[in-house]
Amino acid sequence: MHSLSPCITSITTLNLKSLYNNNRNLLISSPSSSIHHRLKPISAVLNSSSNRKQQPQNPQKKLYQPFRPPPTPLPPKFDNLDIPARIDILANRLGVWHEYAPLITSLIREGFSSPSIEETTGISGVEQNRIIVATQVRDTLVQANTDEETLSFFDNGGAEVLYEIRLLSTSQRAAAARFLVENRCDGKGAQDLARAIKDFPSRRGEKNWESFDYTLPGDCLSYMYYRQSKEHKNPSDQRDSALELALSVAESEKAKKIVFEELNGKAEADEEEVEVVALKVPVPVVRLQIGEVAEATSVVVLPVVKAEEGVKVIFEAPSEVRNEGEFGIVVAEKGWEKWVVLPGWEPVVSVGKGGVVVSFLDARVLPWKANRWYKEEPVLVVADRNKRVVENDDGFYLVVDEGNEVGLKVQRGLILKESGVSECLGNVVLVVRPPSENNDDQLGEEDWD
Repeated sequence: MHSLSPCITSITTLNLKSLYNNNRNLLISSPSSSIHHRLKPISAVLNSSSNRKQQPQNPQKKLYQPFRPPPTPLPPKFDNLDIPARIDILANRLGVWHEYAPLITSLIREGFSSPSIEETTGISGVEQNRIIVATQVRDTLVQANTDEETLSFFDNGGAEVLYEIRLLSTSQRAAAARFLVENRCDGKGAQDLARAIKDFPSRRGEKNWESFDYTLPGDCLSYMYYRQSKEHKNPSDQRDSALELALSVAESEKAKKIVFEELNGKAEADEEEVEVVALKVPVPVVRLQIGEVAEATSVVVLPVVKAEEGVKVIFEAPSEVRNEGEFGIVVAEKGWEKWVVLPGWEPVVSVGKGGVVVSFLDARVLPWKANRWYKEEPVLVVADRNKRVVENDDGFYLVVDEGNEVGLKVQRGLILKESGVSECLGNVVLVVRPPSENNDDQLGEEDWD
C-alpha cells in the first residue's frame, strides 16, 4: 500500500494540471507518458490577445466570454499558490470561509466557470455566491471598525448569516451584526432582521410607529412582531406569542413600554383619535434598496406618468390593475407605456384603484428643506387620484405647476388653502427615492418644509 501512494499522488496532480492547462486551451503532450494520451482535452477559450492572433477570425461564430469578477486581494498566505493548490484548498475547505472565498473569484478570472468550480471543489454555485457576498459584507464590517469578538462569531457558519444583511447600509450592517451576535441568530433570524430594518421607514404613520427607534435593530424587529400581532384576534395565543417576541427583542425603553402595555391589555385608542394623529404625519419618503423588489413578499404594479406631461395623462393612466389566475398575471384595464413595480408597502397597497406614480427628474421640486436635502436625483411620487379634496394642512397634494402650464408639482395643504385651492389632482401618499450605496440619508418629519 505504501508503495502505491506516490503514484496516486502524481496522477492526481497531473489531472489537476491537465484540467487547468486544457481549460486555458494549452494541451500537454509528452511521448514518454501514456497517461496524457488517455486524457480527454477540455475545450475552452482563453481571452488573450495572443490567442486571438493565432486563431482564425470567424465573424459568424460568437465565442462565450465568461464573467470575471473584479480583482479581490488574496490573503498573503495564498499569494503564491498555483491553480491546483487553490483547488485543493477549496475542495478540502482548508481554512476559514472568508479567507478562501477570494480563491473562487481568482479561479473565475483564470477562466473557470461556476459549474467547473463546483465540479472540481464540490462547492455549489449557490454556496459560491453566498460566501463571496458574505465576505464582502464582512469586509465592510471590518472597515466600520467592528470589534474582533463580533467578527469572530461569524467564522464558523457565519456566511449564511452575513449574506442576509447584504442589502443594508454599512452602518446598519454594523449594528445588525452586533444584534445578531448578542442574540445568537441563525440565517432565518438574520433574514427577518434585515427585512424589518428595510421595511421600517415605509411604516411611518402607522400606529405607535414613532415609539420605536429606527437606529436600533431590535426596535425594528420588535415593531415587525408588534405589527404581526395585529393580524390575530384579541385575545389569542398567536397574538400573545407575537407580542412576547416583540418584547424580547425591543431595545429602547419606549418600545418596551408600548409592547408591554399592549401585551397586558391596555385599551385601544379611539379610532377617530388615531385617524387624526395619522393625518398630522408628513408623507413618508423611502429610499428604495438595491434588490428590494426582487426579495419582496408582495409587490404592487402602478402606471407611471412624467411630471412634465401634465394634467391630461394623470387621468388617462389606467385605474385598475389586477392579478388573474394561479400565476398572478397582471392585467390592466387598458394599455399603458410606463409601469413601475414597488414592494407591497402599506401606503402603496392602501391606494387601491386610484393609484398613479408621477416621476420627477429633480427631487428639488418637492417641498423639503433644500439646505439639507439638496439632491439632484429623480424621485417617484405615489398619489391617490380618488382623494382630490385638500383637507389636511400638513398633508401633501399633487397640483398643477403654475410656473409651468403643463407641468405638475407637490404642495403642502396649508399653502394650497391659503391660496384658495380646495381641490387637487391627488393626495400624495409616498415618495420613493432611487437606490443608492449610501442609505444613511433618511428623511425625517422635520425635513419637510
